[in-house]
Amino acid sequence: MAVARLALDPRRTVGPVNRRLFGSFVEHLGRAVTNGIYEPSHPSANEQGFRKDVIDLVAELGVSVIRYPGGNFVSGYKWEDGVGQVAERPRRLDLAWHSIETNEVGLHEFAGWVASVDSELMLAVNLGTRGIDAALSLVEYCNLRGGTALADERARNGRVDSFGIRMWCLGNEMDGPWQIGHQSADDYGRLDCSGDEGVRPVARAGGLRLVGCADAHLRGVGTGGPEPHLRRRRLHLLHAYYEEQNGDLGSFLASAVDMDQFIESVIATADHMKAARGSDKIINLSFDEWNVWYQSRFENVDKINGVDNWPIAPRLLEDSYSVVDAVVVGNLLISLLRHADRVRCACLAQLVNVIAPIMTQPGGIAWRQTIFFPLALTAQLARGESLQAQLSCDEYDTAAYGSVPVVDAAATHDGQAGRASIFVVNRSLTETTELTVELPCLTGDTAGSATTLSDADVYAANTLINPKRVGPHTNESLTLSDGYATIALPPVSWTVIEINQISPGAGEA
Repeated sequence: MAVARLALDPRRTVGPVNRRLFGSFVEHLGRAVTNGIYEPSHPSANEQGFRKDVIDLVAELGVSVIRYPGGNFVSGYKWEDGVGQVAERPRRLDLAWHSIETNEVGLHEFAGWVASVDSELMLAVNLGTRGIDAALSLVEYCNLRGGTALADERARNGRVDSFGIRMWCLGNEMDGPWQIGHQSADDYGRLDCSGDEGVRPVARAGGLRLVGCADAHLRGVGTGGPEPHLRRRRLHLLHAYYEEQNGDLGSFLASAVDMDQFIESVIATADHMKAARGSDKIINLSFDEWNVWYQSRFENVDKINGVDNWPIAPRLLEDSYSVVDAVVVGNLLISLLRHADRVRCACLAQLVNVIAPIMTQPGGIAWRQTIFFPLALTAQLARGESLQAQLSCDEYDTAAYGSVPVVDAAATHDGQAGRASIFVVNRSLTETTELTVELPCLTGDTAGSATTLSDADVYAANTLINPKRVGPHTNESLTLSDGYATIALPPVSWTVIEINQISPGAGEA
């Protein structure tokens, strides 16, 4: 059995864990909206046509903020198509995903749905086929209380009170050649700053957070460099997706190494510009697209073609997730916690059916994919401050990232509640690892428990036929003594350890 050691001290913190770190993303793409969250003919549908079984699962998942309506979709979207009487809304071509958008679900309906799952709406604006004028109109429509044409139109459409939306994405991956209306990072930076000037008066009154997004390469800043659009942004957008390639499971399990490097490189760039300009502004990050996504399947199987082939809600990007995918997702959450001082928002992309933790069958059941569990448990248990983790363990060689640790971990501490949560992955393909955690605040009265996600078949998945094949289980190997916790971590596993009844003064010098 391999061994690892983790030293934690509640006095050594990274920063507070922002609840927006546990967000998600819904785009008008495939069955994410229609026949996903929205299916009026479903037995569980409420009066608005939304599936109650999906609402229950989203609430259980605990997502704190939901980005909408895109994604690539937003770069060709007219927000006006999604307000007013549903029967009068136009059907449009969705050029991003080669589909028909019915506009049955728009701003009002989606905002109501977000409220029903106790989350916050992050709204993206179209800077692809449209621009600053349309974006400012949308902000006015959403957030002005009244007294203007657009605010009064909102009231006539059934919403007297403002939506009060605080999180705004200024476009999506605008310097990517796949994006409708794409532009260079420099050009986007100028457009972004222009929008900032227009929104600023409303932002002062409403506490808006703006997210800049010229990040073309998904994992990396745009080719033109981030300098122009880092000047005024409080949050800078990052996107990254991971998948197992060519059977290289070892590298795939170490995907969080790449996420760490990505986050740290963007922070370094932002801090360099801060110093070069003599600015006092700190650029924090919104990692508002991240997940495991098997992109090769879309290119080779799912992609829709044909001038007359424009389906409604086709099955697109419906990845089936395995145990190993869930372990990677759990490890990516560890990376986000490790950078809680600068990553203030993050959205697992996406939420329902499309590369999602929740799947649905039209007219049938909804179920949890394997990646549901690490996000749900981390969102529930990661509270208070993220702690600095001093980890020592064996390493293994990967083709993609060189030598990497077999074990990875992050921890949080809620001083008021007297609780700590420790999140750990074992990346070994074959060996159980015995982990010893040194935590000075552990006392003889401390209680704890551990939950592990693992399986003898690392490619096991939850499916329509067997929706409960994989799930977390209690790890009975956890033992606690004064100052120490010890646990056995199975190969290819994700584990959370909960420590309760910690004395607030324990561990103090």
